[in-house]
Amino acid sequence: MSVCLPESLLVLERGWLSANNILGFDGDQATLVDSGYVSHAAQTVELVGHALAGRRLKRLLNTHSHSDHIGGNAALQAAYACEIVVPAGLHAAIAEWDENALLLSPLGQQGARFQHDRLIAAGDEIEFGGLNWRALAVPGHDMEALAYYNAERRLLISGDALWENGFGVIFPELLGEADGLASTRATLEMLGRLPIDTVIPGHGRPFATVDSALQRAFRRLDQFQNNIEQLAWHAIKVIVVFALLEKTRLPADEFPGFVLDLPFAVDVNKRYLNLPAEQLLARLLRELLLVGALRQEEGWLLA
Repeated sequence: MSVCLPESLLVLERGWLSANNILGFDGDQATLVDSGYVSHAAQTVELVGHALAGRRLKRLLNTHSHSDHIGGNAALQAAYACEIVVPAGLHAAIAEWDENALLLSPLGQQGARFQHDRLIAAGDEIEFGGLNWRALAVPGHDMEALAYYNAERRLLISGDALWENGFGVIFPELLGEADGLASTRATLEMLGRLPIDTVIPGHGRPFATVDSALQRAFRRLDQFQNNIEQLAWHAIKVIVVFALLEKTRLPADEFPGFVLDLPFAVDVNKRYLNLPAEQLLARLLRELLLVGALRQEEGWLLA
């Protein structure tokens, strides 16, 4: 099913490591939603500059504070002097640059510190792209995350709360910080009650098959709730691949140390799987090679 977005919106679909960037145009000004990963920041500034075509970037709005969504904030603010607006629940973590709360240190990821100018909370309204958007609380993947919904055009900017084939890793559940599984279910149920024709996700293309996406998301959630070890294993694989993508390649003999230096992987294995290190590493390598997330070449692992 084809997707028809308003001419005032432009989606810059990014590959990993960066989340998508969504631009809303209002005359000679623009608002950007999410800014990608820090190692892509220069590319993000260039892509956004090209898309602006002489307009002024007035504002940068975030869905949540994971590294692949806020990594370009500092560079864009420096380049365009734009205002930065973040979800209200993230004020302290960002203001104090708490790398644990922002999941930078636990996941072995990088970030560039920035100062936000304003907060937005669930229920607040904001205008961009000639449309009025309402902020929706979408806890689960991130307990403070917001999505942005336009009722008139039945559009949802979902961040990582809903993708065409799932949703983001439910970190709070695995870290013992909150009931992320129940929160994810409540979020999906809430989205299912909204009249939505098109979703602009944090990763992947915009899509109109919303009912099918929700069905897939609920099936995936059911699997995780019935088997928390499956969620744990999925999360470890995601984080290892993300970290390897950042490096692009790694000497094969450094793979064990690389994985065991990721606090999240070690902690989640200990909490839920309790695999001996040798078994954890062998299984990871075997499965990541099997699905093509990694390939081995002349003593190197390539992501």
